[in-house]
Amino acid sequence: MFKIFKSKCFIGLFAAFLGIWGCQSSVNLSQISNANLSAKSIPSFHIDSDWPQVPEHWKLGEVSSIAIDGQDNAWFLHRPWTLSQENIAMAAPQIVGFDKEGTFLSAWGGPSEGYEWPQREHGLHIDYQGYFWIGGNNCPAQNEPGLDPISDDQILKFTPDGALIMQVGSSDASSGNSDIVNLNRPADAVVYPPTNELFVADGYGNHRVVVFDAETGIFKRMWGAFGNIPVDNEQCPYVFLDSVPAGPGPQQFSIVHAIRVSNDGLVYVADRENRRVQIFTIDGEYVDQIIRGETPFARNIALSPDQEQRFLYVGGGSGIEVFDRLSLRFLASIKTSVGTGHHIQTDSRGNLYIAATGVGYERLIYEGLIPIFSD
Repeated sequence: MFKIFKSKCFIGLFAAFLGIWGCQSSVNLSQISNANLSAKSIPSFHIDSDWPQVPEHWKLGEVSSIAIDGQDNAWFLHRPWTLSQENIAMAAPQIVGFDKEGTFLSAWGGPSEGYEWPQREHGLHIDYQGYFWIGGNNCPAQNEPGLDPISDDQILKFTPDGALIMQVGSSDASSGNSDIVNLNRPADAVVYPPTNELFVADGYGNHRVVVFDAETGIFKRMWGAFGNIPVDNEQCPYVFLDSVPAGPGPQQFSIVHAIRVSNDGLVYVADRENRRVQIFTIDGEYVDQIIRGETPFARNIALSPDQEQRFLYVGGGSGIEVFDRLSLRFLASIKTSVGTGHHIQTDSRGNLYIAATGVGYERLIYEGLIPIFSD
């Protein structure tokens, strides 16, 4: 059951489910009340089974994130070190780009002098000026094969062809949530164009949203769950929850796994292990939340590309859940072949891209809006 919480008090939410699979879309009208019916519409998709065309001489490891540039090209961030011993010699560079048709464009990335490439690649964002922002989430205590025992406490900013612009933070340097210079295994980031600010989901080690000037890297502000002051609770190795208690949830974030800022200045934060999406103003004032305690939820977040950004996409259950962004009403569940995904993104045409780490990756082609009826 989905719940919406306002001012930390909840009300129940009626959910109408829609199954979308392959090229077929259908509505189960038996699950919709016949009283006070009103017309609604939801996005429809089909799986692009031929996308993309990876060069034959290269192999991709786990794809942790897919970002879309201003030309609707898709750029993969993958983990070469996850390839098997027989395939590691064929590993593609960490950043691999494909055009709208799925044709290979270029590739770059990896350790070099002048910056600290993350040990465990995690999040990729391409901002409105075309800059690439890359972060990692390596936990030294995990002792993962192929990785050095170094905490990823930084975010890197590159040009589209891989020239370093700036590094925010330093490896193995975080002093916790009060640190205004370093991060602590950041999971995701997004630049908000009107203010040119970088909003970071920070993340795995810290439990906060932190904002920097995207030009200078200077700290601006931070906040925790419900707008509270974030409290240190280092979780390395990672702590994954099987369930969450009833109610609005803890007063602190768990893993702050994804972040998006809407055109109208609302910040959407995926608090993954607490299975909730919290919404804030760009100054960190708590607005609202969606919570679903009975099943995995808030794995990732994306917004539809229309000017009003009518739809909020959230990884949950066994696929991607669709909400009306402003009312937070649940509308539909999109079935995928890769589950909830790890990070998701949309392009200007409405297509949905899913990076699912060890499960794979997928593009869902937007077919348009289809009508449904709901209370």
